Amino acid sequence: MAILQTRWLALAALFLLAACRGDVPPVQADAAAREQQKQAFVEALKPRRPGKPVVAVLARNKATETTDFLLTHAVLKRSGVAEVHAIAPQRGRVSLYPALEVEVAEDLAAFDKARPDGPDYVIVPAMLYEEDQDPAIDAWLRKQAERGARLVSVCAGALVVAHAGLLDGRRFTTHWFFRERILEAHPKAVYVPHQRYVVDRDVATSTGITASVPTMLALVEAIGGREKAAALAAELGVDSWMPVHDSNAYGLSFERGFHYLLAKAAFWRNDRRAVDVSEGMDDIALAFAADAWSRTGHVEVVASAPGPVKLRSGLILAAQPAPEGTPRISLAASAKPVEQLGRTLCEIEERFGAARREWTMVELEYGATPPCAAGA
Repeated sequence: MAILQTRWLALAALFLLAACRGDVPPVQADAAAREQQKQAFVEALKPRRPGKPVVAVLARNKATETTDFLLTHAVLKRSGVAEVHAIAPQRGRVSLYPALEVEVAEDLAAFDKARPDGPDYVIVPAMLYEEDQDPAIDAWLRKQAERGARLVSVCAGALVVAHAGLLDGRRFTTHWFFRERILEAHPKAVYVPHQRYVVDRDVATSTGITASVPTMLALVEAIGGREKAAALAAELGVDSWMPVHDSNAYGLSFERGFHYLLAKAAFWRNDRRAVDVSEGMDDIALAFAADAWSRTGHVEVVASAPGPVKLRSGLILAAQPAPEGTPRISLAASAKPVEQLGRTLCEIEERFGAARREWTMVELEYGATPPCAAGA
């Protein structure tokens, strides 16, 4: 109880301080500047070695962000432009945050033994990291950087890269919530506002969770070309992977803080919901739905099936039958993955109200407001 009270007080204090934080400068870059930023990213990440590049999508066995991991792995596997490996410090169960669990078959030692030259790219998702640090991951990332691998962090994966000492003196971006923490701990790092993704000397970073979509599409363009990225973007349900972003649209405010604390106090609205999963299910749509519902602060999402299932990417998802009567989260078979996110946000608004939907979008750092009134 004391821990819970402390967390509530800390959260309340954080919201009260929100108005004291200065916003970053307003957006000024035009379309030509955005195109230049994207092309600089693409050029910096083009393959340097012959043959199909090797990509390691890194996970920590404890609390790796759901969408950061599932989406990046799935997009790169689906693109066919690289040899993609999901790896973790220990092979076996990876508990994703805020929902779902998967099995990872390859650990760091096995990967290194099989590929002594190292990967061409390492994808670094957000992980619950600072409170329970992982020296093995720090050392492994430094070793891969020394071997010439390009690191691509998503969301608060920048914290992991920074802790390994690989952001000092570099330009970066990250999820809005962690910007100040990185700058305080790493004053030599230079924050770049208003860009969804940034690259500086073999280290790329992105803003919050949904930035994984344009970042991975830009990486696919770098490896496989613009046409390959465009075809994949259409399959995902997006028409652009430009780095357009308004950093000032995301952050804490008195209004958001009030609605958040009010919602957390409404504990009687909390429930457990199951998503029925099956063989070949789309990793990305599943990740978006589970992530968004979980971030309402009211819903615990579980995967329901008679046993583990293999997702479209080949990852094994842990699942077990949900008790009879457990409310279900539905995924539209006809919806493209990003359309599924919009659909889920509308369902969240219907269940918990517009303020809760907005908070979920802020956590996901997602700016495309779904047309819920139109029945989308």
